[in-house]
Amino acid sequence: MTGNAYADDLLQRSARLVDEGWDGGFNAAQSKTTNPVDAGLADFGGGIALVASFSHVVALGGASGLTLVDTSSARLASAVETSLRAWSSDPVDTIIYTHGHLDHVGGAPTFARLAAEAGARAPRVVGHANVAERFRRYDATEGYNHRINARQFRGRARLGSLGQDAQKWTVDWVWPDVSFVDRLEIDLGGREAMLYHDKGETDDHAWVWLPERRAICGGDFLTWVFPNAGNPQKVQRFPLEWAKAMRAMAALEPELFLPAHGLPIAGRDRIHRVLIDIATALESLVAQTLELMNAGATLPEVLATVKLDSALAERPYLQATYDEPEFVVHNIWRLYGGWWDGDPSQLKPAQPAQLAAELSALAGGAQRLASRAVELSELGDHRLACHLAEIAAKAEPESPGVHTARSEVYGRRRDVELSLMAKAIYGEAAAVSASIAGTSDGPTP
Repeated sequence: MTGNAYADDLLQRSARLVDEGWDGGFNAAQSKTTNPVDAGLADFGGGIALVASFSHVVALGGASGLTLVDTSSARLASAVETSLRAWSSDPVDTIIYTHGHLDHVGGAPTFARLAAEAGARAPRVVGHANVAERFRRYDATEGYNHRINARQFRGRARLGSLGQDAQKWTVDWVWPDVSFVDRLEIDLGGREAMLYHDKGETDDHAWVWLPERRAICGGDFLTWVFPNAGNPQKVQRFPLEWAKAMRAMAALEPELFLPAHGLPIAGRDRIHRVLIDIATALESLVAQTLELMNAGATLPEVLATVKLDSALAERPYLQATYDEPEFVVHNIWRLYGGWWDGDPSQLKPAQPAQLAAELSALAGGAQRLASRAVELSELGDHRLACHLAEIAAKAEPESPGVHTARSEVYGRRRDVELSLMAKAIYGEAAAVSASIAGTSDGPTP
């Protein structure tokens, strides 16, 4: 026990899920307990605290002031600051970026502004060398990222919770003052820390080892959902390197693990179990995919064959509620084999509308395809139903009847999916067709 009620509650939740839920599966009621974002402050003692947010902010006390590991999003940084000030009045001396995603770096301008208003030195900012490259890429792809994040997080209103508005997806970057490539030993006001770089969700990811407390600030390497190593709308992820990082962390035998999303975990054996399970799951997907690729399988054949071990799939911290194993397999294929899926017709394909018109004519019309899509959807064959509905809509893109069917098919597909990413993409498709048809696309899960 830490003596801090909020910290004790978070640690008890994670202990219960890892210890008791390890063999018993997981349920929806439990899932609501794994990602606190209420700006509560967990004080673990010894000058280490965590403010629960999106993402969490870990605060480390030191002789020269506070070190913040991540800064949360632009919109939530002020609430983080309020919670921090109830814990310490020391200035923010250093900010460490675990990586350059907006929910980790978006709050940095707030802390820089507060320092300026107080007449203090701007916080020193530390991050991997690739963080700056990420910022430049975000600037170059502003419009694209705005659209895909609006889709991924279910609309513009949801985007606001990540610190973006309708006009601008990026923020005014606070660029790193100190960068490193492989590892960096750093003094944080008398507190020794080691920063390690490993690829995983991103190519600019760092994690922090605090040897005096045997604590790790793990960023997004552990998020209490299946690893975000697939994400169909984002740049390349690195599942095998992710697994390597988890094993490297486990080898340090940490006693406290502080993630950027989800629950902190205490206890060497408990942490080891979680880290090794995640590593094993990712390694299994890579090994199965590569074996099939080496045997000459096409991407569709690989996707139909590769499966995650059912026992691992039931772990509380490996639930496919955000990303999912099938999407990770896509990324493994892309990383090792390129973008072509092995189907010769897909190397230089016809325009989708041309193919749809031809198939629709052969089938007896787009409405006939759409009706069959609804029948298949009702029978539970959602994959085939979506294909037929999409062909019909591309053949007759203004048909209310076709789009009524397409909306129904994608709405039903959305409702049976588990991952946020799949639900969001199918949900948008249902909503677009409902708008064209002038109907409602049904309940949003």
